[in-house]
Amino acid sequence: MDLKQTTVGVPKETYPGETLVALAPSHVPLLKKAGLQVVVEPDAGLAAGFEDEAYRVNGAQVARDRARLFASAQVLLQVRTFSANPDKGRDDLGLLGPEHTVIGLADPLGRPQAAKELATRGVSLLAMELMPRIARAQNMDVLSSLATIAGYKAVLLAAQLLPKLFPMLTTAAGTIPPARVLVIGAGVAGLQAIATARRLGAAVSAYDVRAAAREQIQSLGAKAVAIPVEPADVEDAGGYAKVLSEDIFRRQRECLAPVVAASDVVITTAAVPGRPAPLLIPGEMVARMARGSVIVDAAADRGGNCELTRPDDVVVQHGVTVLGPTNLPSTVPTHASQMYGRNLVNVLLHLWKAHSLCLDVEDDITRETLVARGGAVVHPLVQGLLGGGEIQ
Repeated sequence: MDLKQTTVGVPKETYPGETLVALAPSHVPLLKKAGLQVVVEPDAGLAAGFEDEAYRVNGAQVARDRARLFASAQVLLQVRTFSANPDKGRDDLGLLGPEHTVIGLADPLGRPQAAKELATRGVSLLAMELMPRIARAQNMDVLSSLATIAGYKAVLLAAQLLPKLFPMLTTAAGTIPPARVLVIGAGVAGLQAIATARRLGAAVSAYDVRAAAREQIQSLGAKAVAIPVEPADVEDAGGYAKVLSEDIFRRQRECLAPVVAASDVVITTAAVPGRPAPLLIPGEMVARMARGSVIVDAAADRGGNCELTRPDDVVVQHGVTVLGPTNLPSTVPTHASQMYGRNLVNVLLHLWKAHSLCLDVEDDITRETLVARGGAVVHPLVQGLLGGGEIQ
């Protein structure tokens, strides 16, 4: 791509309820300094608190409409690309072609057919969910950024609904004991949930199948719940959780049952990329919890860790409130957009070499995130889900 012709476009998100924008105004100078032009769709950042004028002040242009944005840009930065937004995003397919490189969340393991459909347009697609968990890609890890927010907000939702105070208080009416919070899953979201619950004064315990998580849990002042599970094969080489056997899940549920029953709040965050969330809290386990207890299932977008979870709904059974939020970052879109956008800027600057966009598959960051190129699905995992993956 020639320097003078390379423009980065930022469309307005069309996924229902999505309030994030893929680039904040403060990110524009970073791309301009590298020689890239930036154009945004009108009101693209409005839901996140960023007006068009803020983009103009920082050096971006504001397109007349969406069609002109797609026509003028060679690189498109999105929160949810077509394959992660197959209903509303379908209107954009006619605007996309071989001249476009699309970078954003794509859900290629959950919706491989949609990724294939995008590939048929000749688009180069990089899916940020597939970013490898390696040191030099840490500042590009959008899942960690969004999970940090999800863990924080999950605890605040629970604190708002719980009919008890989180901290221990010594009052004129006596001592109030702290709320008991259990966090299941000690990845980025879980660790942030632990830290937030601790800051609010709760007595926190946490569980993760990975043995290495115990030290992280304890370092945040929480009690690590021990469940006898073989330590091997619980995460892949990329640092993501693997699918575990049903026998392991059964033992987890048996050991977690008394801990869940004794908890005022349970925050669940256990998920495997491209797979349904593991069922760790069956309905009978919820029935053993005290009335007024709260479960916030942060894995609701993958079906949930609790049997009673309904995505984007509130369920009350046995006196226990079960929340299934699927897009917690959208509740704090300003900071979420700043974090997400900076991750995308880092990705784009990594690909920008010698005044051109370089999709070098010898580079592990590019190779692991590149889903489609040249009219074909090129990622081995997505190809496998498609039964070969070649575009006919």
